[in-house]
Amino acid sequence: MEETSKGLKKELSFFTALTIVMGTVIGSGVFFKPEAVYQATETAGLGLAAWLLGGLITICGGLTTAELSAAIPETGGMVVYLRRAYGPLVSYLLGWAQTMVYFPANIAALSIIFATQAINLTGLDSQYTIPIAIAAAVLIIVTNLMGTQQAGRLQSVATVAKMVPLFVIIIFGLLYQGDVQFQLLPENLAPTSTISKLGTGLVATLFAYDGWINVGAIAGEMKDPKKDLPKAIVAGLTAVMGIYILINLAYLQVMPAAALGATPTPAADVAHLIFGDAGGKLVTIGILISVFGTINGYTMTGIRVPYAMALNNELPFSNQLKKLNRQQVPANSAILLLLIAVIMIFTGQYNQLTDLLIFVIWIFYTLVFVAVFILRKKEPDLVRPYKAPLYPIIPLIAIIGGCFIVVNTLLTQPVNTALGIFLTAIGLPIYFYKQKKKTA
Repeated sequence: MEETSKGLKKELSFFTALTIVMGTVIGSGVFFKPEAVYQATETAGLGLAAWLLGGLITICGGLTTAELSAAIPETGGMVVYLRRAYGPLVSYLLGWAQTMVYFPANIAALSIIFATQAINLTGLDSQYTIPIAIAAAVLIIVTNLMGTQQAGRLQSVATVAKMVPLFVIIIFGLLYQGDVQFQLLPENLAPTSTISKLGTGLVATLFAYDGWINVGAIAGEMKDPKKDLPKAIVAGLTAVMGIYILINLAYLQVMPAAALGATPTPAADVAHLIFGDAGGKLVTIGILISVFGTINGYTMTGIRVPYAMALNNELPFSNQLKKLNRQQVPANSAILLLLIAVIMIFTGQYNQLTDLLIFVIWIFYTLVFVAVFILRKKEPDLVRPYKAPLYPIIPLIAIIGGCFIVVNTLLTQPVNTALGIFLTAIGLPIYFYKQKKKTA
């Protein structure tokens, strides 16, 4: 799975890394996750606390992971860190989980929300949700099969498009003169109930913050990764958290928390209230383009994971999965991801799918945070141009936050988490079978 950085051009700057962090993180979650957040937390104050806590945990995770990104500036990112700390089995399981759960669930969930938004815009019957979602996923896979350049152009357009509705809603939402009253605290402040509500809301916000760790994968192509990568992660995530808090304040200025928690299209509903029907539709179109681009971003990255694993003969049918088409795109890997995503689309469950992928990926994120401690002992002489500040406090906060997310999801969504564990564990017999064949 690890790709050597030899031969890659070192031409990416700090600003490029910063835009990659912000561009990767800001996607559909900021427009659609308020439903799950406020449905779980029930009040404005607890909902805002979930957005703030999600940002703080992510920043602590970024500050912690940046130590590994700077010390091990190799293309591959998280896969490389896990291999160095735990060996090949754990890094293999990450790749397997990304192939079977993380990327397909992202593509499926985003396709469902794209379809929901399209139906909201056009007034079509909700029975068309699944067909539109499948059509969106297929169209993006086809675009990627046409070549990286075409997929990259789509990504550039979508990155610009998603900033327009974001800042329009923030500016006009905060200036909106309505009669919405904030209820900062829940009526029932029982500790167990409050922690459970906050935990469920937190898992929802983390989907909106997800994607930040992927910037580590471009370390091998940065001009000065040791200095610029940590700064890009921290500055980018701080800016994203500020934007998320502002847009949620704008939402709450226009609609009460209960109303936000009751609609699958909160951003579009807020836009319609601010701008009326015509203006609201224009903002909705911008959101649609943003979601489409986010699906494309996860597709571009995702189809290369099974391809990289196939190069090391780590998957069944590796000989097929490592084949490239005429445009030098791993076509069979793309089709594999599409097939898994389509199966997930048939569930029609956006929030369930996003909670599933967050649960699975945060198991590995937490292992990355622990890897900072392991590698300080295992490789004390490793040159660390950047070290996690306030060590061991910041890494411990990241680990505690990660454990809280995983355990809370286990307790509140036992069926969903059992599915995530099962899909990840399927990779174990395949790994041992492949290892046995190598040594035979």
